[in-house]
Amino acid sequence: MSHDDLSRLREQHPAWRLLRAANAPLIVSFLGRTFVEENVRVLTQSELVSRLDDELYALRERLGDGAYPKSASAYVADWASQESGWLRLYYLEGSDEPHVDATPALERAVAWVGMLQERAFVGTESRLHTLVGLLRQIVTGSDTDPEHRLEHLRAERARLDEQIARAEAGEIDVLDPTGQRDRYQQFASTALELLSDFREVEGKFRALDRQMRETIAGWDGSKGELLDQLLGDRNAISESDQGRSFQAFYDFLLSAERQDELSALLDEVHRLEAIAADDRVRRIDRDWLAAADRTQATVRTLSDQLRRFLDDTVWLENRRVIELLRSIESSAVVLRDEREPVEMELESARPEIALPFERPLYSPPAAPQIDSTVAEAVDAAETTALFHVDHVDHARLVGQVRAALRHRTQVSLGEIVDEHPPEQGLAELMAYFALHEDGIDLVIDDTARQRVGWTDDDTRREADIPTLLYVRPDGKDRS
Repeated sequence: MSHDDLSRLREQHPAWRLLRAANAPLIVSFLGRTFVEENVRVLTQSELVSRLDDELYALRERLGDGAYPKSASAYVADWASQESGWLRLYYLEGSDEPHVDATPALERAVAWVGMLQERAFVGTESRLHTLVGLLRQIVTGSDTDPEHRLEHLRAERARLDEQIARAEAGEIDVLDPTGQRDRYQQFASTALELLSDFREVEGKFRALDRQMRETIAGWDGSKGELLDQLLGDRNAISESDQGRSFQAFYDFLLSAERQDELSALLDEVHRLEAIAADDRVRRIDRDWLAAADRTQATVRTLSDQLRRFLDDTVWLENRRVIELLRSIESSAVVLRDEREPVEMELESARPEIALPFERPLYSPPAAPQIDSTVAEAVDAAETTALFHVDHVDHARLVGQVRAALRHRTQVSLGEIVDEHPPEQGLAELMAYFALHEDGIDLVIDDTARQRVGWTDDDTRREADIPTLLYVRPDGKDRS
């Protein structure tokens, strides 16, 4: 990096500004412990102020009344300001109280300060094995020659056969305490780094959400052009290397088999006498899942913004239709008693081109019966239904199907409806036919029919539909 790049980072990057701040020890210790070490993803502003007030009271008792003279609420406001950028203030849906979360810049600063502390043990062997293993995976995974792949698999099989033979003879290679601590240190470091990366991934999705809101608020073009732009930005994130990697990681965490295996391995490792147990590492699987859910919630917000925009646009268009109808009715009443004929000219929007052979044969038209009289009183039409929009939660339907497929290789729509009766009637039932998600294949059999029933407003309703099956592509039972 050049001198100018470093100077710009020193002045503009929030993490560097934090390290230069006069009260950096308070910020790193308090916010690092509250949000990073405890893996807290959201706190109300009042709860954070209360915790900071207790922290300041303890520090002033030890350092004197002159230490950190501001109030707790003033410190929180400073840390969340645009100039600082170490906390994020926002409102959750349905709540009028501000909530607080740490920013990726704070997480980076806390991690860098933690690296400055001297470690009692520095392991190198496990990292070397990991690096060699990664290189081996890259080479073998990118080789398209079947013979090379077979040679590698045969060598791996020979190595496993040798280990099996030694184990049968009672010769087992056991890691010594130093090797155990070495590998545990590497696992803990990598696991915590992975946990901190979730905030950065969530921040990128949140930035996209903010950009979408700004684009919708200032858009004055057509609805189709706006949707093309928004969906292009959304796909650019999900189809990027970062988005694909996150989705693969999230799918791995959702596997019940993988979760059980990971929990069992963590329990066995922390029972070893040579391992100094770390509470953060012991619960790292649950922290990963909680952080991934928060990131997925941000992704779902993008879809909600698109759906809300479409619903609002439809509502405005329907309202415009009603206004035009009212205007036509009012004009008809005014012109009802006019004696002069009413003439109207329409300009053609585009030229009409018709080839001779495209013209249909002549058929005499039926004599129209037109009643041009206008009623004295025009009853107001019921227009409430035009402005009522039912929202079908697509994410909830996908979650129900994934839950059903966790212990089965396939499930029918009838079984899904029996377990989860539709809350929004036929609209929700039709939404099941439009599910297109990774890891779920739809099979529709038009030759076989099934009757699906549900209760709507104390009325039993049934629908005769083609047989719809949801099939997991891997075809393995995960129970």
